[in-house]
Amino acid sequence: MKLDYDFYQNDAVTAAKDLLGKIIVREINGQKIMTKIVDTEAYMGAEDKASHAYNNKKTKRTKTMFGKGGLAYIYLIYGMYHCFNVVTAVKDDPHAVLIRAVEPVAGLELIKKNRGIKSSNIEDLTNGPGKLSQALKIDKSLDGCDLVKSNKLYLLDQENYDFKIEAAPRVNIDYAEEYKDKLWRFYIRGNKFISKN
Repeated sequence: MKLDYDFYQNDAVTAAKDLLGKIIVREINGQKIMTKIVDTEAYMGAEDKASHAYNNKKTKRTKTMFGKGGLAYIYLIYGMYHCFNVVTAVKDDPHAVLIRAVEPVAGLELIKKNRGIKSSNIEDLTNGPGKLSQALKIDKSLDGCDLVKSNKLYLLDQENYDFKIEAAPRVNIDYAEEYKDKLWRFYIRGNKFISKN
């Protein structure tokens, strides 16, 4: 069942934990890729010094974060890698959850084709935010996509919640002062697809 708007109204920390185990569906030319979310990071709005929206900074890049919960916020890092975030909470309260890693469920051949890498290690296909966006063909054209209404990119609930959640500091945010040590990264304990960096 597709996640509805109610699911996305929580703060980013709550949503980051709740998103674990959910299924991302990406439909491309009638073909479906399905992946399970295994690694997330919460960005807690205007107070969070690691957030793009710290101090309510609203720019062309961040404006999607100020929308209602249930939108996709997609941005480019290092000029080459796209990152897929799920906007949560209510309009004008810019919370977002970065999807750090996913586990392929369906459409593996399409994932391999989209990634175009030689590695025979299946984990290398989707065990990082840039990798998963390439694997699912997620780019800036999907920024602002409504995850409840869209047929191109959406999330499904998953019945199986037989896993333990680990919490850790977020990655690569040394600039965030006291916020760099918040345990706002969450991942499924023991999952081999979690991001390594």
